[in-house]
Amino acid sequence: MNTLISTPTITVVPELTERCDGCGAAAKMEVTLRAGTLAFCGHHATRHADGLNNAATAIRVVEDFIWS
Repeated sequence: MNTLISTPTITVVPELTERCDGCGAAAKMEVTLRAGTLAFCGHHATRHADGLNNAATAIRVVEDFIWS
C-alpha cells in the first residue's frame, strides 16, 4: 500500500482578522483542511502543530508568529 504524504502550502501574512475557533483569542494561524477552515491562536496552533501540519492542505500564518 502506498501512502501519499503532501506538504501544505504555507503563506506568511502581515495579520489575520479571524479569532481562534478553540478559545476566541486573536488567530495567529488559519488552516485549510479538506473539510473546511479553522483558525488557531498561538497556544492552540503550537499545541496541535503535528496534527495540523499532517492534515492541512494550506496554512496562513502571521509573520511574527514562530510556529513549531
